[in-house]
Amino acid sequence: FPPAPKLDLFGRLDPSKATESELRGEELFFGKAKCSICHVPPYYTDNLMHNLQTERFYSAQMINGRVAAADGPIKTFPLRGIKESPPYLHDERLLTLDDTVEFFNLVLGLKLGAEEKQDLVAFMLAL
Repeated sequence: FPPAPKLDLFGRLDPSKATESELRGEELFFGKAKCSICHVPPYYTDNLMHNLQTERFYSAQMINGRVAAADGPIKTFPLRGIKESPPYLHDERLLTLDDTVEFFNLVLGLKLGAEEKQDLVAFMLAL
């Protein structure tokens, strides 16, 4: 993993090195946004498969003679050094971390506000 100078030994922000936005983002990450359920420090992954059930948001359709109906389970990607590896998600459908936060905001029904989303991105940029 690339260096993350603002993190302590346990993968949490050192308050003396972090910005207010990063600290608010960390609080969201471990609270309201529920990111830490799957992205556990210090590597920010649980190495498990999870099904986001995105098929709730679209109808099955034929693509090249096959029915596209569901994504199925995907492996939790480690978030350490995430800023270095766009695009995001298993199939690279999300171009930026802002897109990724908005995707999970919608899929998980988090109801994050604009500032909360910015703070969450700020925290992930520190990982």
